[in-house]
Amino acid sequence: MARTFTKEQVASHTSEKDGVWIIVEGGVYDVTKFLDDHPGGKKILLNQGGKDATEKFWSFHSKSVLEKTAKPFLIGRVGDEANQGTDVEEAVENKVEEETPGQVEEEEDTTYFGDLVPFGDPFWYQDWASPYYKDSHRKLRSAMRAFTDEYLTPNAMAWDDARQIPPEEYKRIADFGILAGIAAGAGAWPTEYAQGIPVPGGFDPEEWDAFHNFIVVDEMSRCGSGGILYGLLGGFAISCGPILHFGSDELKKRILPPLLKGEKRSCLAITEPSGGSDVANLTATAELSDDKKHYIVNGEKKWITNGVYADYFVTAVRTGGKGMGGLSLMVVERTEGLTTRKMDCMGVLASGTTYVAYEDVKVPVGNLLGKENKGFQIIMSNFNGERGGIAMQANRFARVCLEESIKYANKRMTFGKKLIDHPVIRAKLASMAQKIESTHAWLEAVVYQTTQYDHDTISLRGGGTMALLKAQSTETLEFCAREACQIFGGLSYSKGGQGEKVERLYRDAKAFSIPGGSFEQDLGIRQSLKVAEIMGAKL
Repeated sequence: MARTFTKEQVASHTSEKDGVWIIVEGGVYDVTKFLDDHPGGKKILLNQGGKDATEKFWSFHSKSVLEKTAKPFLIGRVGDEANQGTDVEEAVENKVEEETPGQVEEEEDTTYFGDLVPFGDPFWYQDWASPYYKDSHRKLRSAMRAFTDEYLTPNAMAWDDARQIPPEEYKRIADFGILAGIAAGAGAWPTEYAQGIPVPGGFDPEEWDAFHNFIVVDEMSRCGSGGILYGLLGGFAISCGPILHFGSDELKKRILPPLLKGEKRSCLAITEPSGGSDVANLTATAELSDDKKHYIVNGEKKWITNGVYADYFVTAVRTGGKGMGGLSLMVVERTEGLTTRKMDCMGVLASGTTYVAYEDVKVPVGNLLGKENKGFQIIMSNFNGERGGIAMQANRFARVCLEESIKYANKRMTFGKKLIDHPVIRAKLASMAQKIESTHAWLEAVVYQTTQYDHDTISLRGGGTMALLKAQSTETLEFCAREACQIFGGLSYSKGGQGEKVERLYRDAKAFSIPGGSFEQDLGIRQSLKVAEIMGAKL
């Protein structure tokens, strides 16, 4: 049982000599040893010594600070008549409920969902009619929100600092069914390779569609960490698709189950030190061995997401002559001659960005994906899915910046009034909302097309659209991250605290606009015009 103190006892501890105690949400904290470490200086804590600092605390800190930073200094609770029976954990939960009206339990299925912050969630979360979503989507939404809030968001900063998603947490994510859901993508649940893996939300796997995949990515992105999303999507998702669609039955049965269960990891190795978007001119080579049983792979790859942890490298290699007609795609397993070196990058720190070297690496011919010298088409087709995933993440990250800004602006006081009462701040929020909602509507329209047409049709007709959508979504993220930084001011310039997500997303933003074909506005128009000509457009 927690120790209890009276308010009079707490009031007697106000100096470094007697110890400095404060009260926050009924909990008693001895912050004496924290005085010199307090980011705002010891004077702030000394001024609150012996007092109930709850109101001051919530003015400058988030729930995570109380749960993590302050927890080691918790020595008990106030046990006077006014607070008898109120435990610290209960007080924190009550505070969360106050700050998040409308939060529902995981098993509940209601029309209203989330915090109800304007534009903080897609329209259909807040009783706006939509033709796209049904009961299974709502169940998945509830399950993913609960998982993200419990396991991803609280750990985002620690995993960024550690430069990785811990193996046991990666396994937890897999056991929840998230990796199988990501692998399903816009297609069907991978039942054959996902034996024993549950569908998040508990609905029939036969109901799975592209909007379920959208929800998984969107809800996970609420954690506000590009590193976590890249660690899951930037490696596994964009490498699993080619294996699932173009691998032999033997290859799929051998490597997909451990990938979906989180026992093994994979990455996509396309980009080379000499260039990224110029896929047709890649230089890594794969030559058949004398016995025709293996390819011998040589070359280098760079900026390979998740590569430092990967067991399987879906690698683009040159098996023929120059240009796109000489490329193949194959699964290179981590073995002798393959070395990886983690790269130190600006953002997405938990993603394990890697330099990969291949030196006479033996690859069984059965690891070829599709046909020899036909890899370029697979790579280009895979870009559509990659760009779609980037667009989904980027737009929710932009929404996170907006939601955090709205919440902060409603409590931060400047010049005698709240930030939200300044027209210039409201103008920033309005501009952010306009960009986010228009991009989200476009995303939904594109996702819907994938439920109506086959993969080949989407690859052909959707390439230009997806390139433009990726460009718009990442532009929206960069804009919203910048505006959120201005709203948060200095809090967005330091790690941790109320501006934690904004600071991190500002660094992560370029990892979304550069990869996946860089800023593909010109490509989007060129591809769209080419398809239009094929379809008989009168240009």
